[in-house]
This record gives sequence, structure tokens and C-alpha cells, in this order.
Amino acid sequence: MLSRRHFIEGSAALGLVAAFAPAALAQRRTQTETVDVAQLMQPGPLGDVWLGKADAPVTIVEYASLTCGHCASFHTGTLPELKKKYIETGKVRLVFREFALNQLDAAVYMLTRCALNADGKAGEGVDQARYFALIDVFFQQQRNWAFGGNPLEAVTAITRQAGMTQAQFEACLNNQAILDALNATRERAASAFGVESTPTFFVNGKRVLGAQPASEFEKIIDPLLPA
Repeated sequence: MLSRRHFIEGSAALGLVAAFAPAALAQRRTQTETVDVAQLMQPGPLGDVWLGKADAPVTIVEYASLTCGHCASFHTGTLPELKKKYIETGKVRLVFREFALNQLDAAVYMLTRCALNADGKAGEGVDQARYFALIDVFFQQQRNWAFGGNPLEAVTAITRQAGMTQAQFEACLNNQAILDALNATRERAASAFGVESTPTFFVNGKRVLGAQPASEFEKIIDPLLPA
């Protein structure tokens, strides 16, 4: 389970994450460019969350960290363009998967999962809008809560605005099953698909590294669409 201490320790760990990120990215470039799609599309223990239509011809699987600056750049800059051109038109589905890089990351991901259900699961019929609304806010306000002086206070304020009570907040952070599931998602991404840095994308199984501009995604997506 996570606690107030983990918000402090997690925030301090961000410097270490930034220091090792370039080496991880360099190593990743030497590995395979595609993965098995059937294996990739098997959801984790909490189930998948996604934007778009389930039967879209192109599926983008994104592994992201909420404390990753490049992930925030993608979600605040590139994703709105992809939504308008591809996701909202039924051409692309974006499956978002948590890849926590530190304790603060894990704690905040637990809270976003609890926006779905008390057990964090994205089952059939679950409204995922609240989850993605929180994800958007955390990326937009990343500098305030991830790199500010009091991450606990900043994260608490965001979740309260989303309607989460203090009791729900504390119960969520004490839910070991959600934490274990998030860890399992990260470990499977690393072991099965070689994810070592964030953001990492798979477009119909093809690996795309980093927060590429919309134009780069267009070059990959357009040939995959029906004529």
C-alpha cells in the first residue's frame, strides 16, 4: 500500500528517472520494431481503458507515465490533433496503459483507477470518461503536482475537484490489489514487449518511440486505413 511518505519519496525519485531515461531509450532502439498484436491486445488485470471505437481499423496502445514530461507533451499537444482527425472519426482507437516510473506515479495512477470503480477495474459498461478527465488534468497540471513542493496537497486538490472524498482517497491508496495490478501491467510491458521508456506506442503492433508530432503518426496510420 502507498501512503503520505510515498508522495514525498516518489517526488524525490523523479530526478533519478530523468537521469536514466536517455540510456533506456538508446537501448530500446536496438530491439524489434514490431510485437505480436494478439498478445499485445490482452488486457491487464484491471482491464483496458481506451478512447474511440472498439472496432476501429487502427489501434494505438500507449504506455505512459504521469510524471513523464514527454508524455505530458503528447497528451496536451499531439493527442488533441489525433483525436480530431482519427479517434473521433472512428478510424483509430487509443488504448492507454499505465507504466508507473516511481512511487508518486503509482500513487496517482491508483487514484485515476479509483475514478472508475473502488476496485480500479474497467469492466463492461463502466464509464471511462471520469478516468480520462483525471488523466487530462494530471498531464495539464503535471508541473504543479509532480515537480512542486507539496505533491500530496496538489494531488488531493485535483481529486477533490473530481468529486473524490478524503475517505475514498485514503481507501484507494491503501488498496494493495490495485497497486499489484499496476505493477503487473508495467512488468508485463517490460518483459513481453520490451517497454523501457515512456511514452512508448504500438500502432497495430508497430513500435513508435517518444512523443512524436502528429505528422509522424499520420505517416504510420494513413497506410493502415481502408481505401
